[in-house]
Amino acid sequence: MNALNRSLLAYWSSSIGKKWIVALTGLFLVFFLAGHLAGNLVIFLGPEAFNAYAHFLHHMMHGAGIWAFRILMLGAIVAHVVATVALTRQNKAARKPYSYPATIQASRASRTMILTGLTVLGFIIYHLLHFTVRIGNEYNNPELYRFMLDGEEVHNAWKMVIDGFSWWPATLVYVISMSLLCTHLVHGVGSIFQTLGFRSKKASGLIHQFSLAYSVVIWLGFISIPLAIAFGFGR
Repeated sequence: MNALNRSLLAYWSSSIGKKWIVALTGLFLVFFLAGHLAGNLVIFLGPEAFNAYAHFLHHMMHGAGIWAFRILMLGAIVAHVVATVALTRQNKAARKPYSYPATIQASRASRTMILTGLTVLGFIIYHLLHFTVRIGNEYNNPELYRFMLDGEEVHNAWKMVIDGFSWWPATLVYVISMSLLCTHLVHGVGSIFQTLGFRSKKASGLIHQFSLAYSVVIWLGFISIPLAIAFGFGR
């Protein structure tokens, strides 16, 4: 084992190393959520705007860009989950009996981070199977999902989303998952500031307000799409 491998192993073995991995991957995912939401909200501009956006994403760098980003995102999610689980197990093993009452003071969000995180991971897998891999549906059928964009035939991503959320179980799963995600974010965003050294007693209240506001905006933005479709938008 060379010096680099020993250094990486030592970094991973330490609680500080795991906290930084959780924080940095979490920060990446926080920025991703904001960008992903902004793109998703284009659906309210109509089929032409949304299909143009989807076509651009799927043809960046001749199609390689979207897959490179998907791999990066999935890598960040896996690292985030694995480091969080390992850190939780390490902290639990090191906790002394007399320190247990301190956990009672922890917020409900902090005590359920593992549960909400793993549930959201399950939703991400379902979401990818639903709209990306398109298993169990006809979204790959060119006869049903074609759209003419500037004289070019492209995939009708707008119709795919409308059809996807016209099935009420998918809308229910999405709303519940987004609610759990934002419960996770309320605690998680604040933890990122703390791990990166930006949280102080003076700034603690402001950071909590920012975490809460960010989580609410993300929640309202994401659930607005399936709920609008459930109430007739696009149909």
